[in-house]
Formats: sequence, C-alpha cells, structure tokens
Amino acid sequence: MVSAGQLAAFAVASLVLIVIPGPGVLFVIGRALAHGRRTALASAAGHAAGNGGVAVCVALGVGTLVERSQDVFTVVRLAGAAYLIWLGIQAFRRRGSLADVLNGAAEPRGDVRAAREGLTVGLTNPKAVILFAAVLPQFVDRTAGHVPAQMLILSALSVAIGLASDSCYGLAASVVRAWFARSPRRLGLVGGLGGLAMIGLGVTLALTGRKD
Repeated sequence: MVSAGQLAAFAVASLVLIVIPGPGVLFVIGRALAHGRRTALASAAGHAAGNGGVAVCVALGVGTLVERSQDVFTVVRLAGAAYLIWLGIQAFRRRGSLADVLNGAAEPRGDVRAAREGLTVGLTNPKAVILFAAVLPQFVDRTAGHVPAQMLILSALSVAIGLASDSCYGLAASVVRAWFARSPRRLGLVGGLGGLAMIGLGVTLALTGRKD
C-alpha cells in the first residue's frame, strides 16, 4: 500500500522538521532540566502519543479544517501556549523543592502525570499540525487508494522518529542537569531555568503568526 520510496522520502522530511527545536523539543528539555531523565522520557512518550492523536485527526479529515481555518489554528496555538506557560509557572514556583527531589527526600514527578502533560502539549502542538496536515498529504499516492490508511502508516513512522528525537534531547538535557546538581547552589537555578524556558516558549508560541 505504501511504497519504500514514500516511506524513505517522508522519513527524511519528518526528520528535518522534527530535529529543529520546536514546542515539543523545548518542552521535553524543560522537563529534563526541572525533573530529570525519567520525567523527560515520560514526557517524550506522552508528546509522541499526542502527535499520534493529531495524525489520526488529520487522517480523518480534522487536520484539513485546522490547516485551512485561521481561527481554528489560532485556538489550537493559543491553547498550547497557555498550557506551556502554566506548566512553566508551576515549575518556577516549585524550583526550591528540586534539591529534595534529587536527594530522595521528595518523590519525583509521577510518570503518568508527566506523560499526560506531554500528551496535552503534543495534541496542541501547531508544529505537528503543520507536519501532518500540510506536509504529510504530499507524500500520499492518491491513485493507490486507501488514503487514510496511507496517512496513518506514514504518520506512525514520523511519530516514531519524533519519539527517538525527543528522547535524545531529554537524555542530553538530563546530563547537563546532573552536572548542575553537583552544587547545591545550582539546584534552584535548574528548576527556575526549566520553568522560564517553558514560559518563554509559551509566550513565543502565542505570538507566532500574529498579524499586526
């Protein structure tokens, strides 16, 4: 149904778009800096699931509406931005508790909660909408039929690439976090920077595409 050429071409296109830091990548990095490797990987898994949800919606036709309607796209973008800002504020307010987490005096962020937050970011990530609603259809062979099935297969490949990329970013950021954690003075800084990064990302996302 889907040729090897289609898979290879879309894999390359997806890789180019995915490795460029966007809302998902910066979100995972922020989670890694604020809470560590395990939370970052759970967030990456949730983000991948959210992207998969976007892909399914696109395959069923919802993505076309988002792509063509500026109002719908704006709602999705602002919802994602608001959620990122809220998470960033929470991370910044709780930056003082990071030392307790690293020292085992407090429980790390739950994996299920981290995955749920990643899911929300993935579902409201405009970059995923652009990838699946604007780029993906160009790699579908409409003459072969079963267009929704083709789109699901191709998007599954893209989601897998995204999961691998986000996980690598998260692991790299967690290594930097571990280096900071060697000094007690750096602990609050790590949590604060992670929160500020997400707040800045949310603000940037909210302003992206704004027409004066």
